[in-house]
Amino acid sequence: MARFFRSLKSEWILQTGYESFNQAKAAIINYLMGYYSQVRPHQHNESLPPNAAERKYWAVYNAVAKFT
Repeated sequence: MARFFRSLKSEWILQTGYESFNQAKAAIINYLMGYYSQVRPHQHNESLPPNAAERKYWAVYNAVAKFT
């Protein structure tokens, strides 16, 4: 979690802050659901974003499950 928050603060949150809570909330949701989960490569996941790594995992898992 500490690494996630460091990434959030250094890659996304404006240095000047936000004008409102709703603006901050929308920007952080956009970062989390858009960039962080779908685009940003993660070293732990063979440089894949989390969503791609999960799709890869389930493709292999389902293929193995079908044969047993």
